[in-house]
Amino acid sequence: MSLIRIMFYIMSFIAIASALYAALSKNLVRSIFIFFVTLFALAGLYVIALADFVAVTQVVIYVGGILVLILFAFMLSGRETLNIIQQRKGKFINMGKIPAVILAVLFLAVLVNVILKADADNLPWIKQAIAQKNEITPTSSTIDNIGVNLMTTYLLPFEAISILLLMALVGAAHLSRKEGRA
Repeated sequence: MSLIRIMFYIMSFIAIASALYAALSKNLVRSIFIFFVTLFALAGLYVIALADFVAVTQVVIYVGGILVLILFAFMLSGRETLNIIQQRKGKFINMGKIPAVILAVLFLAVLVNVILKADADNLPWIKQAIAQKNEITPTSSTIDNIGVNLMTTYLLPFEAISILLLMALVGAAHLSRKEGRA
């Protein structure tokens, strides 16, 4: 077993375990800080996959932007609001969570369908990697290609991500505002 494979398994375990802990923890502070670990582990996986630009983008945008924004929203929210959130006693699945569960199941069905129908062995870039003995040679035009593709082929997903980031900003601002002002 090669060192890269061992590193991949270690980073994958860290990412999955920390994500599960962040999702299942009752303590909001621990969840936020363990989410740092999850995002850094994902950046490590990107480095192992030779996607250095994506790894740096992951750290700058998600760790440096979104997660710090969530942390500030948490710190600026009132103690009463946080106590109410932490003291909520409810079942894992209740009537209020049914739409989210249905949406998650639909996304899972689409993901499984795509994975089952994808013929990964016949993709052109996989064939090229096999022909080159899995050696990826970095070129100076890699980042140029990313920029051109983001503004042409992948413009719609790029804009969808920008809307997602805007929603995170508005949500953080909403959480951080003080309640009860008239």
